[in-house]
Amino acid sequence: MSSARPSVMSSTATTDVEMTEADRPSRLAAGQDPAKRQQILEGANRVFSQMGFDAASMNDITREAGVSKGTIYVYFDSKEELFLELCNHFREILFADIYHALESDGDLREALIEFGVALAGVITSDVVVRAQRVVIGVAERMPSMSRDFYERGPKRGQALMRALIDRHVAAGRLDIEDTELATYQLADLFMSGMFKKRLFGCMEQPPSKELIRKTVTAGVDVFLKAYQR
Repeated sequence: MSSARPSVMSSTATTDVEMTEADRPSRLAAGQDPAKRQQILEGANRVFSQMGFDAASMNDITREAGVSKGTIYVYFDSKEELFLELCNHFREILFADIYHALESDGDLREALIEFGVALAGVITSDVVVRAQRVVIGVAERMPSMSRDFYERGPKRGQALMRALIDRHVAAGRLDIEDTELATYQLADLFMSGMFKKRLFGCMEQPPSKELIRKTVTAGVDVFLKAYQR
């Protein structure tokens, strides 16, 4: 990186010795440039989408991202770390606005339907289905990678859902002995007949909004029929 500095307009010349650290132009530390990081992630996303995780190499990603091998290893130690960071990147984008319904103290049925529709739409989307296929494919060989994927994604969502259910149990609106189990049951009801078809390629396109809402609404009604007081 060039060491050139912008000229300082002054009647008195400023020497290198006189220039303080505050006068020097700021520089991003190695691995801290968000634009470069984004460039690498976008290149990695294209490579993983086209080639899959196993076939892709760091060389493929450097070429697609338009960076040097030295640069990519400043940001990411391995292909596995890069893939997980890519998953986290998309997770933050896709899941950013879906959890607000779980903070509601209003009508439980409406809150669950609103959340379920948003969650099912994301989980059955192309980008999330592709990521889950990759993780399942390497789970036996890289168990730590699959565990990390689960801890940062599905487990987080389950905890937020359980917190909502716990509040309604405490308020006497639901009669549930095991809220952890009930939370997993509800999540499965949200996805009934859609997720596995998407995961295994039996439903090539994401389900319609109408199908998602119909499925989620039916699932919530079954859940409430079982547990609502």
